[in-house]
Amino acid sequence: MTTVGFIGSGHIGGTVARLAVAAGYDVVVSNSRGPETLADLVAELGPKARAATASEAAAAGDLVVVSVPFGKYQQVPVEPLAGKAVVDTNNYYPDRDGKFPALDDGSTTGSELLQGHLVGAHVVKVFNNIYWESLRSLARPAGASDRSALAIAGDDADAKAAVTAFLDAIGYDAVDAGPLAEGRRYQPGTPAYGGIYAGASLQDAVTGPADKVRAALASA
Repeated sequence: MTTVGFIGSGHIGGTVARLAVAAGYDVVVSNSRGPETLADLVAELGPKARAATASEAAAAGDLVVVSVPFGKYQQVPVEPLAGKAVVDTNNYYPDRDGKFPALDDGSTTGSELLQGHLVGAHVVKVFNNIYWESLRSLARPAGASDRSALAIAGDDADAKAAVTAFLDAIGYDAVDAGPLAEGRRYQPGTPAYGGIYAGASLQDAVTGPADKVRAALASA
């Protein structure tokens, strides 16, 4: 894997793009406002980055990160993502996204809805439970004593392996939470959401090693 596509390049998407470039990946970033609005981000990222439309970023990526407000998940292009590992960073916030009864009653998860929309793709949920500044500051090389881990969930073993390898390259271990439905264990309101990497405030990042992540998941 050499290229990572980004559908959505805000706080989380942009941070993952920065980590990916630092790890040697090429990145193709996109947003809902057009490639021309990403000139500053591309200039910051350097020659390994370019801006494109969402469909172009989806087609270009060997792995594609979807980081748009959940309520817009049905706008994510389907055809260019078929057969690919797709990283879902999203959370459901009813005040922002509108009401989704199937999420409100717990009968499914946002990642499963995205998977249902992306026919043929392989969705893996990750990055949704960490503040973007913590994500940026906690990355560490493999083998570092203070390395943090991120939970992943997905239904396709190969896609999870690809995401695990990507996380390792950008500075994180992975804790496999199980199938995609188990992503509910690190959604908002769970012990594994947010505070696991935060001290007195979100801006005060603390290490979240694999055993700490596993304990938080187990208590959800």
